[in-house]
Amino acid sequence: MSALAADPGTRETDRPPVLSPMLQRLAAERATGALMRDRGTLYLADGQVVHAESPATPGIDVLLTTGGTLRHEGWWDAVAQAGAGRRVGRYLVDSGHVPGGALELCHLGALYDAAFFALAPTGTPARFRYGVSHWIGPVRPVPVAAVQRETLRRRELLDRIWPDAACDTASLLRVAAPLADTPAPARQRAVLELADGVRTGSDIAQALGRSAFHVLVDLRRLAAAGLVEPVRAQQLPAALTPARITLPEVTADPDIALLRRLRDALEAL
Repeated sequence: MSALAADPGTRETDRPPVLSPMLQRLAAERATGALMRDRGTLYLADGQVVHAESPATPGIDVLLTTGGTLRHEGWWDAVAQAGAGRRVGRYLVDSGHVPGGALELCHLGALYDAAFFALAPTGTPARFRYGVSHWIGPVRPVPVAAVQRETLRRRELLDRIWPDAACDTASLLRVAAPLADTPAPARQRAVLELADGVRTGSDIAQALGRSAFHVLVDLRRLAAAGLVEPVRAQQLPAALTPARITLPEVTADPDIALLRRLRDALEAL
């Protein structure tokens, strides 16, 4: 049974694609726990998404403290006082560290940001741990349908800006041009300044304390403008370029063709 009741007048082709069948099923079951996927984790309570985390995105603590909404001391005080009880969010508001509205906005931003990466296509099976809850505690639950719609909208937006998805995961390099002469808004210039050929979009987001998805939007716009490009293997410095693998030539072996194919494959890797 589908987790979402379809409109009787909705055609099958008009329904959004299912990003995670397991997530759909858990929503229908009103399950509580942690859905662990290759690039992140979604936390559910009664079938709704209450939090999300991904190594590709800054956590809610980074977003709160880097933006100046909360001092670092206030964050660690909340973790120490309410982390074990899984009510850090509630404590931040009740103690006056963060206004309730500001916490909700920041939490929703972190949730959608991490869910975008957690729901990325993967060949790794997902796992669900029933009964697990996050230490941030209840803030504002989000229906699975809303998380799915926003994830799809973000994918489509990125593809409209610039269709090369390599910008999302590869190290980024600024195209040789004086930064002072670069025709880009200040927000994008901050991203461009960190495109050093080593950092990825996620690294830049962590350094700036900004939404990783919004950094990807800036990077794709910069790529479309010809101001930044993903680092290809041939652009790597010599010290970082994989060494060429040489296999001994075999002249009398009947499997020489297989060995040569193996050599070519290893060189490609």
